[in-house]
Amino acid sequence: MATTIDVVHYNVRAESDFGYSQAIKSGELIHVSGQLSLDETGMFVHDHDVTAQLKQTYADMDKVLDHYTVSRKQVISQTLYVVDLRRNAARRGATADGNLAYFGDHRPVSTVLGISELTFPGQVIEISCIVDTRLPA
Repeated sequence: MATTIDVVHYNVRAESDFGYSQAIKSGELIHVSGQLSLDETGMFVHDHDVTAQLKQTYADMDKVLDHYTVSRKQVISQTLYVVDLRRNAARRGATADGNLAYFGDHRPVSTVLGISELTFPGQVIEISCIVDTRLPA
């Protein structure tokens, strides 16, 4: 049995500059690239504002999930990259609050990494995930 591949691109500059796809579906799994706070034109927004970046990042993740007609309840794993996580209590709290608000009662496995910096100046969060389409939506 052959595995089909479905790739998502938004044709934003970062995709061509860094050479990546927003997501790739291979078989029953969807691997979503690190999503971040980008507006509709692909420009980074919400400089240094973790709460606004989380909201926009999860909205951007929803666009990818919508492309595949899957829901948050089918996310089985996520990785969050947060700048200065240990030194910044407000970021820790906002990250936890944003995650709980996004997933509600669903609890995917999760890894949260505190890092020194991300791609864009002022970027404080990036989130990738894996989705299993076999799970109920």
